[in-house]
Amino acid sequence: MITGSTDGKIMVRRCLVTFKPFRIFVVGIGFFSLCFLMTSLGGQFSAKRLGDSPFTIRTEVLGGVESRGVLRKISDMLEVILKRMDSLSKLDNTSTTDARRLDELSSAINRFQPAGLVEKIQAIAQNVSNMAIRVEQILQNSMVQGKVRDGTSSQCEVPRDPRFPECPGKVDWMRARWTSDPCYAFYGVDGSDCSFLIYLSEVEWFCPPLIWRNHSSSTTQHVQQPKAPKRQAAFRTDLSVLLDQVGTGKESLSFMKRRIRRLAQQWATAANRLDTKLEQQWRDQKKILVHVGFLTEESGDVFSPKVLKGGPLGEMVQWADILTALHVLGHNLKISMSVKELQGFLGVPPGRGSCPLTGPLPFDLIYTDYHGLQQMKQHMGLSLKKHKCHIRVIDTFGTEPAYNHEEYATLHGYRTNWGYWNLNARQYMTMFPHTPDNSFMGFVSEELNETEKRSIQQNKVNNMAVVYGKEASMWKGKEGFLQILHRYMEVHGTVYYETQRPPEVPAFVKNHGLLPQHELQQLLRKAKLFIGFGFPYEGPAPLEAIANGCIFLQPKFHPPHSSLNHEFFRGKPTSREVSSQHPYAELYIGRPHVMTVDYNNSLEFDSAIREIMRTKVEPYLPYEYTCEGMLERVHAYIQNQDFCTPEPPFIPANLSRQGSAGGSRVTGPLFVNLPNSTTFGWASNVTAPPAWPPLSSLRLLVSQEGQSCVEACQSAGFICEPAHFRFINNKEALRGLEVQCEVVDSEINHILPAFSVVRRECGLQREPLLFSCAGHSPKYRRLCPCRDFRRGQVALCRDCL
Repeated sequence: MITGSTDGKIMVRRCLVTFKPFRIFVVGIGFFSLCFLMTSLGGQFSAKRLGDSPFTIRTEVLGGVESRGVLRKISDMLEVILKRMDSLSKLDNTSTTDARRLDELSSAINRFQPAGLVEKIQAIAQNVSNMAIRVEQILQNSMVQGKVRDGTSSQCEVPRDPRFPECPGKVDWMRARWTSDPCYAFYGVDGSDCSFLIYLSEVEWFCPPLIWRNHSSSTTQHVQQPKAPKRQAAFRTDLSVLLDQVGTGKESLSFMKRRIRRLAQQWATAANRLDTKLEQQWRDQKKILVHVGFLTEESGDVFSPKVLKGGPLGEMVQWADILTALHVLGHNLKISMSVKELQGFLGVPPGRGSCPLTGPLPFDLIYTDYHGLQQMKQHMGLSLKKHKCHIRVIDTFGTEPAYNHEEYATLHGYRTNWGYWNLNARQYMTMFPHTPDNSFMGFVSEELNETEKRSIQQNKVNNMAVVYGKEASMWKGKEGFLQILHRYMEVHGTVYYETQRPPEVPAFVKNHGLLPQHELQQLLRKAKLFIGFGFPYEGPAPLEAIANGCIFLQPKFHPPHSSLNHEFFRGKPTSREVSSQHPYAELYIGRPHVMTVDYNNSLEFDSAIREIMRTKVEPYLPYEYTCEGMLERVHAYIQNQDFCTPEPPFIPANLSRQGSAGGSRVTGPLFVNLPNSTTFGWASNVTAPPAWPPLSSLRLLVSQEGQSCVEACQSAGFICEPAHFRFINNKEALRGLEVQCEVVDSEINHILPAFSVVRRECGLQREPLLFSCAGHSPKYRRLCPCRDFRRGQVALCRDCL
């Protein structure tokens, strides 16, 4: 019974403080009393000026019997209120101070007998107001003291716990800044130290849990939520739901939807092929959010207004294909094109992003770009650090590890406006496979059937060239080599203009204006040559031209363009050197479909044109840029890449021999020289730890001084695989390569693991985020983890499916 009585008192007090009915009652009685009195006295007030009213108290009242009766009624009502207050104070007989204050207040009112009626009314109103304030103070003090007496609360003193060293500083910060973001009030912060400690222990994680809080019912991000049962993904061929999700209202979205519709049949055919190839194997269905940051109004969206004016379309091409691939693969997809939609999908609290999310992230994967990543940081606050392993960043030109590691980039001059996110470098996904440290996402080009290929070859115009350049500014200064081209070919352009022909386009060029995609396709199917001016870099158009049977002619850059010597690349988080307008076309496709020459050498340029006119080519499209190739690649990433589960440390001494019954330890080398090769592979008699790509694909070799692992692996016919660095970052790998090391240090440097032949110094990598295929140094030779790859699909090893 005692417990029940105590609980009842606590409940009463909490209700009174939370909903404030009693203070409303007190104030209401006072106001009602005044209004009742003024109304009752009615005509007994005589105004002295037109501006006076009963509520200005600038009046003289005739003191009659009726008025004294009203006062007696008010006095009786106040007596009732005082009795209620006396009863309330007895709820907590330990609060003697509050009881004494109530007695003083009551006696003061009883002793108060003003001479005039108006003065008495004013005194009554003031005392009612004072009582309301005192009652509120009593209720609050009683509740806090009740918590202390019942053992449900501490004194809300800031703890000095060595396990939570930042707690006092965070409380000080909250005291000064808790009103800076509405999200704090959303989580119950009200300016008291108790509310600060509750927030910092249950919403954030800087303070220890309060022992008097009911942690079993509190919703915090520390509570492990049960995982939902896995669902199997099934291929989809109907794109109508996706088209509805993309939305309307922008020309960029209309362009993407037109592309999705145009390629719908090819996606359906590709899905059926891949389904057959995978032999009905289980595929987890993922919950995926796609936030296209660069198209949001908050990022400025400079792309949408230029869609019909010759602006760049490459990013929209890629995003349309990413959306389609994820939908066709059968995943649960949500699409965000605004910050408001992003907030809604993530469930972030209202405000400016200072507060973290509570509870689990509602998505397995989030695809966005650098603009979207910045928006997520702004609105997710501290939660971004916790959930960033789920993010995939679509990054056209790539981000190298030295630029991605915030502290290292700042200390060593790699800090730019884009990198420094401390992601795993494979979470960045590029348009072309130019940066093996990143994952290659790509896009698709339209694939021709055999009938279409024969028709193209029959209808090709041998002396017809189409220029790659939709903006008039791209034509400035190009008339010299265009004159040479014009001697042999009819030159066509697709330059945007509104009313008058752009003056930058020579008179001998037949300009078609900006063409819709299907009309551009028809033009390319007739042309023999597609010629680039050197810009834009690495766009989708050259692949589309080659797929339609054109030869692509592009300029070679001397010296290569990079962030060190070219304005376009300055500030981008990469040191990659671009040797031509389209390095993928140059290196992965090459002659006869692609010719790369020095445009400043008129003889070389002239010779290339004559060779092109003699050369016959068939339409060609690399498998990795077909719908099936992209589906295959994205499927492999989704099912195998996991950046949220910590990788166990690789300890060679713990490895066992293959097939040994007792699990005997390995005593021989981990890597063995492969037959007829200078590379080393994983020893077949050693049990390979689980990894993706599997260690069967690993090819270990040593670079030359000043050579990156990208170049070293390419020269041997392989691809650098950053996921394998952790398996070669050890003394066993150095011994297997017979490297002479007088000193072996563990350091933080993006060229490690590596060694110096002259000094006989060897270095191993201490920071996994800095494992880098791209790093190089003139003083060191690097240990390079290369791998094999599937024909036409450099992103995947032979055993990766």
